[in-house]
Amino acid sequence: MEVPLSMNLQKIPILPQQSPAQDSKHWNSIIKQQCKQKNDHAILTTYTQMESLGISPDNTTLPLILKACGRLQAIERGKKLHNYILNTNLINDVRVWTGLIDFYCKCGCIEDGHRVFDEMGDRDVVAWNAMISGCVGCLKYEKAILLVREMIRENLKPNSVTIVALLVASGELLEWRLGKEIHGYCLRNGILHLNAHVGTSLIGFYLRFDVSIACLVFQLMVLKNTVSWNAMITGYFNVGDNLKALELFVCMLMDGVKCDSVSMLVAIQACAEFGSHQLGMQIHQLSIKCGFKKDLYIANALINMYSETGSLKSSRDLFRSIPIRDVALWNSMISAYVESSSNEEATSMFIKMRLKGIENERTIAIMLPLCEELVIGLRNGKSLHAHVIKSGMGRNIHIGTPLLSMYAEQNRIEDALKVFEEIGNADVISWNTSILALARNKLRCQAWELFGHMQKSEVEPNSHTIVSILTACAGEDFLNIGRSIHGYVIKYPIEIDLALNTALMEMFMNCGDEPTARKLFEGFHERDLISWNSLISSYVSNNRADKVLLLFRRMISEMEPNSVTIVNVLSSCTHLAYLPQGKCLHAYATQRESLFGFDLSLANAFITMYARCGHMRNAETIFKTLPKRNIVSWNAMIAGYGMHGRGCDAMLTFSQMLEAGFTPNGITFVSALSACSHSGLIEKGLQLFHSMVQDFYINPELVHYGCMVDLLGRGGRLDEARQLINSMPIAPDASIWRALLSACRVYSETKVAKIIFAKLVELEPTNAGNYVLLSNIYAAKGLWSEVRKLRTLLAEKGLRKPPGKSWIVVRSEVHSFTAGDRLHPQCDKIYAKLSYLLSLIKERGYVPDLRWVLHDEEDEEKLKRLFSHSEKLAVAFGLINVAGGSPILITKNLRVCGDCHEFGKHVSKLVRREIVLRDGSRFHHFFNGLCSCKDYWQDFELWKGKEDQGQPPDDKGRKRLTKILEGCPRL
Repeated sequence: MEVPLSMNLQKIPILPQQSPAQDSKHWNSIIKQQCKQKNDHAILTTYTQMESLGISPDNTTLPLILKACGRLQAIERGKKLHNYILNTNLINDVRVWTGLIDFYCKCGCIEDGHRVFDEMGDRDVVAWNAMISGCVGCLKYEKAILLVREMIRENLKPNSVTIVALLVASGELLEWRLGKEIHGYCLRNGILHLNAHVGTSLIGFYLRFDVSIACLVFQLMVLKNTVSWNAMITGYFNVGDNLKALELFVCMLMDGVKCDSVSMLVAIQACAEFGSHQLGMQIHQLSIKCGFKKDLYIANALINMYSETGSLKSSRDLFRSIPIRDVALWNSMISAYVESSSNEEATSMFIKMRLKGIENERTIAIMLPLCEELVIGLRNGKSLHAHVIKSGMGRNIHIGTPLLSMYAEQNRIEDALKVFEEIGNADVISWNTSILALARNKLRCQAWELFGHMQKSEVEPNSHTIVSILTACAGEDFLNIGRSIHGYVIKYPIEIDLALNTALMEMFMNCGDEPTARKLFEGFHERDLISWNSLISSYVSNNRADKVLLLFRRMISEMEPNSVTIVNVLSSCTHLAYLPQGKCLHAYATQRESLFGFDLSLANAFITMYARCGHMRNAETIFKTLPKRNIVSWNAMIAGYGMHGRGCDAMLTFSQMLEAGFTPNGITFVSALSACSHSGLIEKGLQLFHSMVQDFYINPELVHYGCMVDLLGRGGRLDEARQLINSMPIAPDASIWRALLSACRVYSETKVAKIIFAKLVELEPTNAGNYVLLSNIYAAKGLWSEVRKLRTLLAEKGLRKPPGKSWIVVRSEVHSFTAGDRLHPQCDKIYAKLSYLLSLIKERGYVPDLRWVLHDEEDEEKLKRLFSHSEKLAVAFGLINVAGGSPILITKNLRVCGDCHEFGKHVSKLVRREIVLRDGSRFHHFFNGLCSCKDYWQDFELWKGKEDQGQPPDDKGRKRLTKILEGCPRL
């Protein structure tokens, strides 16, 4: 580029009025003075005047002019000087030729510089250094090293300048051995002790490998300057040791070394990372004392530091105290507001910037994250988008990518893809964001298509691309696709880092290929918390609670778990009703609360665990002692009370939640309606459903309608349940029809059951559980021919009945039982104990209920089947192995049968122990011959007259339901 002759950044000394014949010494002195002032534009202006006066520059002036051309990238001007030199007697002057080499290298014309170097007849060390340094400056590191070796072969001894350039090249190429050889050369020749620049370069070299070695070199340096200290302080900051960087900064000041702007900037950044507001204020005062009050770079760093240390007020005060602000300073202040969620202040400042006309692309990029949430955020984001288009910044990649991310976070896929298309040359981040947005929204085909387009483009996929596309692989149907991606990663040079390895492992687990997932996990050379948590979470998602606990025990021997780990493991304890392990985790988390800090999500997980493991008292204790609560905390308690049949407590908690100022959400009403259903609070449930729609403006979803059908069905109000289903504004799914079918079983409504079954088969043709449910209804009515037809149909379709299973955890081991189980090591003891219990409770009034044997057999065979139900086997095992006095906690995957329910009540009274049974629907606490469910779960007839809510509805009740249904929104 040519430099305008009219540019004059600093005042040029008054030029003497000279004749063309005047000597050049005066001009040389002027140029030397301008060189000291680093005023390159003035140097070229002076040279132009010399040319106009016919005064020729000499070997003193020319190198200075060439240096100015190099710094200003004035290539054409420098080439003219080169032609001038070739036509003068300066053609053999070493200093002039060295200046030419330096000029070409600084302009990036390394080949031209090398050509000049080769044409030189007599080359001294300075010329060699110019060429070597030029190669380093142009990133030609291998060439620089070769030149040094060639220089040594010509018997020229490298000096400090050579060493500095060579150390930079060695560091960039990570040539550890060469760097050590240079270090040895410096020690042997005394260069290290005589030159601070060499020591500083050596520190920079070692910082690429080991900060401790760099520190040792620094300590042994005799001569240290500000640059040396800066190198070491920056080195510690770059490796994340902010405290050490700050300590070294203090030592620098105590040694009397004057800090410069670089020292101050690094110290401020280290302070921000360290998070000390008080120390930051001290550094701020120091920067003022050192004369950096007007330095905008320092001010920018201070604003960021105060923001990082949580003092937004200090950032604001500093910003307001600066009279002249550049756009970077405005951006830093807006960024501080955004990071502290001060959205109104950020928006206000952005408006001020627009009014002043000083915003840039960076400003827009900072503002866009504000628009990733809420509807109003989307509106603001669209306004910003419109401003971007009007300003002509629509194709700017730095603006397009945040816009793309904003729309993706809002699940506005069409808008996101439109922005992606508008970006001219999309980079890998834009591609990855688009692919991930499609995958997360289950638009798998479009995600694959976009990935295919990316492969055909000039942008190469990276590890983040693969992580994004792997999100689209979930389920056994995608296993082969996932394997093809794995093969693609191996075939092409994509680095398998920890994040990608973890994503591949998750994909194989989610697609059902556990062996490959474990192979990836075990085969990776380093595993972090994320990879451990990912595998544990995958086992949780696949209902492999046993594997979760084994993996967790192994993990704690290798790595400290965090709250995410605990939450995942707790879900497994909850699934297995493994209370001892849950209590251990609670103690573990309590002891390490100083490490984790208070984690509300973890506390909520403990509430859920205790509630689902049968210990509501512990759940209540945690809930009452929480320093703060959120809606999840309240939902967990309401759901817990509901599972335990404590509907009144659930309603009381719901009322307390409203009084505390919390607004219920859809999940709250699911828990509350379920609690009403389990406790027979039918009218209360109807009121809640009405309130959800009319008072809280929550549109009922399928799960809410399912709760209502269950509520009405359990209460014997089948007509109303059917009316509700027929009036739903959305199509009912299988779970809703199944809830009604379950109610038909209680009330032996075979005709209605057959109609409902037909709908279920249409919705879920491969669900064997629906066939079994109808078969049980027929069996209860003695319609054995219909039972046989259903079982034949089940066999013809290749469907299998889900096996009933009960389990109990004793001494950290899960003991599982199925009906008629004879595989347990204590089998003989269990059946002997069971026979003994049955004989005793029969004497006390227990009568086996053969209605629960769903086979057309003789009574003797039915008794044998009842005798070996999985719940009874688990109870007998628990009484043998659980220490006296402790409750026996049993879990069943399906609902408990009526006979086992009666068995539990009688045995609890006989042995005077509490037996807790968690089935697929709720808890049953058996104690002293009674159950916490009050038998509501199985027979509505028992409740007639006990509860006002249990009476069949009159016309008034039907009208109320009709009114509620009219208030429901229509789609």
